[in-house]
This record gives sequence, structure tokens and C-alpha cells, in this order.
Amino acid sequence: MISLISIMMFIFIMWESMATNRQILFPTHTTSSIEWLQNSPPPEHSYSELPTIIK
Repeated sequence: MISLISIMMFIFIMWESMATNRQILFPTHTTSSIEWLQNSPPPEHSYSELPTIIK
């Protein structure tokens, strides 16, 4: 019984997500974060100077 309800909920959620046109909550075109510009992990895991972003 629980499996049947789970499958029906899953199908409803999938159908509803494809049928509605909602805005994206986390767009990929946001301003770039400094975390994504630096190598991971940074050398020695710390900075001797703060990194700067040049536009």
C-alpha cells in the first residue's frame, strides 16, 4: 500500500514539475563567487593576502 502511494506521489510530482513553468530559484547566471574562481583547496589552505576580483 505504501509503495503504491509512493509511486502515485512520484508520478504526480514528475507530471507537475513538467507541466508548470516556474522561475528557477538558483539561476546559473548569477554574479560569480570568489569560491568558484580559486583553486580548491587553496595552497596551504590559507591566504597570505585576500584575493581580489578584477572586472
